[in-house]
Amino acid sequence: MFDVFQLPFVQQGLVQIAFLAVAGGLLGTWIVLRGLAFYAHAVAAASFPGLVLASGIGLAAPVGAFAVGGVFAASVGRLSARDRRAGYDSVTALVLVAALAAGIILASDVFHSAAQVDSLLFGSLLVVDTPDQVLAGITALLAIIASWALGPRWLATGFDASAARAIGVRSGWTDLVLLALVTLAAVSALAAVGALLAGALLVIPAATTRLWTRRLRAWQLASVALAAGEGVVGLWLSVELNAPPGATIAVLAGAVFALAPLLPALARLRSPLPAAAAILLLGGCGGSGSDKPVVVATTTQIADFARVVGDNEVTVHQILQPNTDPHEYEPRPDDIRATADAKVVFVNGDGLDSWMDKVVTQAGGSPEVVSLGTAARTQLAGDASGPEGSRVDPHWWHDPRNAEAAVERVRSALGAALPNDKSAFDGRAAAYVRELDALDTRIARCFASVPAGQRKLVTSHDAFNYFAKRYGIRVIGAIIPSQSTEAQPSAGDVAKLVKQVRRAHVRAVFIENSVNPKLGDAVAAQTGAIGNLRLYGDTLGPKDSPGATYLGMERANANAMMRGFTGGKRACA
Repeated sequence: MFDVFQLPFVQQGLVQIAFLAVAGGLLGTWIVLRGLAFYAHAVAAASFPGLVLASGIGLAAPVGAFAVGGVFAASVGRLSARDRRAGYDSVTALVLVAALAAGIILASDVFHSAAQVDSLLFGSLLVVDTPDQVLAGITALLAIIASWALGPRWLATGFDASAARAIGVRSGWTDLVLLALVTLAAVSALAAVGALLAGALLVIPAATTRLWTRRLRAWQLASVALAAGEGVVGLWLSVELNAPPGATIAVLAGAVFALAPLLPALARLRSPLPAAAAILLLGGCGGSGSDKPVVVATTTQIADFARVVGDNEVTVHQILQPNTDPHEYEPRPDDIRATADAKVVFVNGDGLDSWMDKVVTQAGGSPEVVSLGTAARTQLAGDASGPEGSRVDPHWWHDPRNAEAAVERVRSALGAALPNDKSAFDGRAAAYVRELDALDTRIARCFASVPAGQRKLVTSHDAFNYFAKRYGIRVIGAIIPSQSTEAQPSAGDVAKLVKQVRRAHVRAVFIENSVNPKLGDAVAAQTGAIGNLRLYGDTLGPKDSPGATYLGMERANANAMMRGFTGGKRACA
């Protein structure tokens, strides 16, 4: 039941929990005592522009986060000192809004798809590394030193700020130190639980233990112990239940807080049977293994290729699920376990699944990592595409000729890893390539029956340039003018697109299944274009849907586009 603690990525997570528990437990008592709970959450969320900036210019994410967090802390401290009637909460809210607005502008209008920050917005204990642990350790050490040296001042100000000033305790610089340490703790928690759940370590344990004790030292020790306990149990549960560790820890912490007032009554229940039954129940929630060699595929398309070629000789572990966004991924325990045992790991490349590098490193195995994007037979002119003009478009699979090249590389990699099954892999790959070639021919013939002037494409985001180039389709624009769905369109972008759609007499606006359709529906309504046609862009569709396989996806996309180009009159047979 507790074998999970022998896994390398779990042991790395436990080290991170130990450091964060010390920092979060100690600082959490001052956060609760000084009424800084909202500030602690806000400073983590306000790191967003720092993450975008660091990602865009190539700095380490914590550097950008702490730089912006430092500005945030200084701004809140100065504004609060200038007008003490406003209080920390009001000033924090004002500065937070400014920070989030700056982050959205940077992500959407400056760096576009270069800003891969979702992994830090949500974080994961499963992929922390040595730099993350060093930062957390430094934060823990500084929290201990500051609590010992400045604790009396923080305590005096926390109980009665006016009286503290009257007896000569100046809180200005000491408060700035406290705000800076909370900022550092929030930044060090990014890798573990993310910006959105930092409060699970910084606020909830201290708020819970305050219900149990009135002595400061006992409160601090209890907060550290509870934060560590919730972190360890939450990590264990996340592995047993294959759930995101940060969210699991946050839910557990919230449950403990809700039950905290009942603790005295629960302590009088001497029978251990309920707790033992719960542990046994949770301990039995593991998945069954397989004797077949494991192959890991990051995207739905690649997993489909691997299943076709590998068939019954391998077990394919697919990381991304249908109709999910590959730009927004948090690793699950089963993903890392499968990667640790894998013979081969197939990745898309071109930045779409760059998060997989860390998963492979932390898994502790030695799989062959094969990037299928580098096998693409066709490239876009100048390695640039669409209104964003990014250097690389990662959506190479929308040209079936590139899919053929990817299948050949899957065949080659599986044959090298499992030479006894090479002939079976070769036969299935050859048959599938023939199907891809036939599909390509049928789609090309279908679109050739429509005048070139009618083949005009407007989609949710910039994902179909390979498809458009292959079949002579003109891309007018995209609602999200980026190859990543992380960006957000500005009002000017949308207004410009509406004018382009009207000027070019575009008949349909195509919405992708994995993207929120509301803005696309609004553009269609404003322009009078057809708006009920859906495409499979970044992922395949769910089982039994028309886009459940790669072949089905491309057929469905071709049908939908033909209906749009012809005003609903025709479809590809």
